[in-house]
Amino acid sequence: SSFRRRILFLTISKDRRNRIHQNQTTMTTEKPKLVLAYSGGLDTSVILKWLCEKGFEVIAFCANVGQFEEDFAAVKAKAVAVGATKCIVTDLRKEFVTDYVFEAVKCNAMYEGRYLLGTSIARPCIAKEMIRIATEEGATYIAHGATGKGNDQVRFEMCAQALSPTIQCVAPWRDAEFIESFKGRSDLLAYCTKHGIPVDAKPKANYSIDENLFHTSYESGN
Repeated sequence: SSFRRRILFLTISKDRRNRIHQNQTTMTTEKPKLVLAYSGGLDTSVILKWLCEKGFEVIAFCANVGQFEEDFAAVKAKAVAVGATKCIVTDLRKEFVTDYVFEAVKCNAMYEGRYLLGTSIARPCIAKEMIRIATEEGATYIAHGATGKGNDQVRFEMCAQALSPTIQCVAPWRDAEFIESFKGRSDLLAYCTKHGIPVDAKPKANYSIDENLFHTSYESGN
């Protein structure tokens, strides 16, 4: 009868409205995915936790470009313990050598005729894999721990924009709130203590080291 058909129509309509409401609720509560270039060190561990607190679902990414004696299993475990949903470690050594190192050697790539481009040529290799992972995981953001006054931020971001213009980049060391919260190493360490993030107990050296298969660079403010 028409009455029964009317009741059936109303029941189906109500069920459909409920499903739509559930889908809308899921969409509004779903966290945006972000791929973070992660080393396992102090800065990127703090950044990982900070991004989680800002509402991102963080996927950590660590590139193996030949770092000497790096314990990638420990890096993965630490990333997940800090808050990453997963940590992806990609072995990029072969690609790094064949597509970047060999090409740099062929053209005698040096900065201002004296500084070997060993550190910098690894960044496009890393950024390329980072974008691949972001695309595969459905991430709409990437992030890195490069400082706001160096060249690495440019290398990462320009490569990422060239490969995927729609993916947005979060650069905490250029974020006013982040900089205000972390004015020095003591603030970073205090944050780690508060959130139970394990840190290296050894005193901080007055220089930094960047390693890959081709090159080791040392940087000091002194």
